[in-house]
Amino acid sequence: MKPLVLAVDTTHEFGSLALARGEETLEEVPLHAPGGFAQVIYGSLGQLLECHRVGLDAIDCFATACGPGSFTGVRVGLACVKGLAEACGKPAVAVSNLEAVASFGAAPLRAAVLDARRGEVYAALYDSVGHAVLPETVANFTAWLEKLPRGELELVSTDFSPFCGALAGTPFERLRRVTAPRALAATIARIACRRFLAGEASDPASLDANYVRRADAELFWRD
Repeated sequence: MKPLVLAVDTTHEFGSLALARGEETLEEVPLHAPGGFAQVIYGSLGQLLECHRVGLDAIDCFATACGPGSFTGVRVGLACVKGLAEACGKPAVAVSNLEAVASFGAAPLRAAVLDARRGEVYAALYDSVGHAVLPETVANFTAWLEKLPRGELELVSTDFSPFCGALAGTPFERLRRVTAPRALAATIARIACRRFLAGEASDPASLDANYVRRADAELFWRD
């Protein structure tokens, strides 16, 4: 039987949960929690599992978006998945938001970008099988664009509105743009399933956050 995967994404204001059987999404639940996910995630997970009459002990693999994104949101998702997986004695997988976004592209090279605020983006360049060609980074968008190779390339993001001005008048203005959905949990579940089947799932205690940018407290302390 195909593995049952429970996935969580709480890295942004618009998060999501998903239950998947192999590559098939049984249900994806969008979550909007501008005040944070800590107060809503467990109740929402319970409702999702109850709706499908699935107990936690039936989950084969737990998955979470590990960032980049909100520092608090990343920690909430990681803590949730690590705790549930450890309690159930099951493996877990952490998936980068940028990798999940890039999977919606169709070109040989997919430049995944997410708004990091402060005039910066979280960005990475992936090939068609999800391997990073340019590593994940936080950078000025225009400066990062200049590092991209020429060729069959497309931009992928959940929201292009913060980047339209920076693209105007550049050689990249006419690049094909692919808008990925804000709800990424189902995609994270599919990626996690592939890794689980390939024997790449981890002990949940080993999962770590993918912040890319240091937290404000650390930046101010070092400065």
